[in-house]
Amino acid sequence: MGTITYTKGLPTPAEEMNAVGFTDFEVFLYAFAPIHRSAVCKTVNHLISLEKGVKFNKGEWNTHLQSTYGLNKRQANGVISDAKGQTDAAKEHRKLHIKTLEGKLKSITEWISKTEKKLKNARKFYNRKNWQNSKTGCGFPISCSLKYRDTNWQHLRFKLHQKKRRAVSLERRIARLKTAPIRVKVPRNQVFIVGSKGETLGNQSCQWDGEYLKFRVPYCLESRFGKFVTTRLGDFDRNINRLPACDNQTAKTWHFYYKHGKWNAAVQFTPTRIRSEEYQFIDGGVIAYDLNVGSVDWAYIDYQGNLKHHGKIPFELGLRTGKQDAQITEVCLQLATLAKTFSCPVVGEKLDFADKKEQLKERGKKYARMLSGWAYARFNELLAAILANRGIRLIHVNPAYTSQIGLIKYVKMYGVSSGVGAAIAIGRRAMYLSERLPLALTALDGVNLSKHVWSGWRKATNTLKTHAEINRRHDYYSVSNWGLVVKRCDESA
Repeated sequence: MGTITYTKGLPTPAEEMNAVGFTDFEVFLYAFAPIHRSAVCKTVNHLISLEKGVKFNKGEWNTHLQSTYGLNKRQANGVISDAKGQTDAAKEHRKLHIKTLEGKLKSITEWISKTEKKLKNARKFYNRKNWQNSKTGCGFPISCSLKYRDTNWQHLRFKLHQKKRRAVSLERRIARLKTAPIRVKVPRNQVFIVGSKGETLGNQSCQWDGEYLKFRVPYCLESRFGKFVTTRLGDFDRNINRLPACDNQTAKTWHFYYKHGKWNAAVQFTPTRIRSEEYQFIDGGVIAYDLNVGSVDWAYIDYQGNLKHHGKIPFELGLRTGKQDAQITEVCLQLATLAKTFSCPVVGEKLDFADKKEQLKERGKKYARMLSGWAYARFNELLAAILANRGIRLIHVNPAYTSQIGLIKYVKMYGVSSGVGAAIAIGRRAMYLSERLPLALTALDGVNLSKHVWSGWRKATNTLKTHAEINRRHDYYSVSNWGLVVKRCDESA
């Protein structure tokens, strides 16, 4: 089971305030934070300086931190964990950055190759004699633009030149990043104390009994603050409180940080389990959702795979980060409410737009705006956290052909939108129900019933894309008999 973090501003009780307007605990944090940061910076430099293949000796470094900075063993463990987490994150981000740039370079290289081939074929066509009388025509005809005062040929060649410059720049950046040293920015004004299972109240150096927080002062500051510093923290008010009781069975890791002119306290712990078996199994049906531009379409599928209820949750695109997070949270809460209403898990597609976002500059402005207008990764992150906090199971399925199945099978059957049709296909896939082709479509040329059913859907999708009568989603409502469509396809072939 994953961990959960609760955060709250550090209270400032009137009885704890001193003459300068701070509590003793805040003064202690101000004094301890520079020492903690200095130890973290030294540990980060040590971790980065280790040669490849050399193992980090945690015990020896812990002893070194204790003797150098006057810390106890648990506080030194917090320093090491903080430094190791930030170093590992910096290395992982460097790998992800290089991978993203390599994906962009690959996309640009493929575009350059296709464009050069297009220009080569066009040049070959116009070098022919009497090309004006050709029956086939050219795949890249020459035309002029009064707005830009050049031909599409000149425009494409200039664009090709810029893409080559971009490719060279990316190659240099990738080569530089692969050899550049890792840099880690250690924030100021923070204290990190690691807990351990089996210790008193889950942490030996920082103990919270539900009301008061008792902090073991490091040896270097005992002359100023004594052996312990105590403050009244209170409880973490949550609608659904997953924080375990104050016992020794759960580790509690504490993080104190200064933000927006105030000290904050965060506790990380393994949450208690929620007994909600009705939200875990698909025997009673599922709530399936489909992400679309501007809305989340949902459908409740019963235990037999039939549509019982459906709806749409609209949202706005292009909002700022704070407003977009609030909007995503509201959408996730509505899905959680639906799951609790119907006592079933939530099902969605396993989507990853990282590869597609690497190709934004080669796919056009409309496609880039569509992918960038909604934070898909953030939506999945918040949905998983909100559902897990309520004990609701989240299932992800393969997204292959769900939109096509919804359009061909369920849009006309139930009279629903294409998004709801795709949600029906997603929910049925989570329930391990088969999605066979309509009987008439099995007569399409190339459909082999002995192969996997997705092979038939691929053939049907590619065939219908070239059909003149079905060129937009609304046309799927008017199809009364797929046999007539198959007949026209065979006749045209």
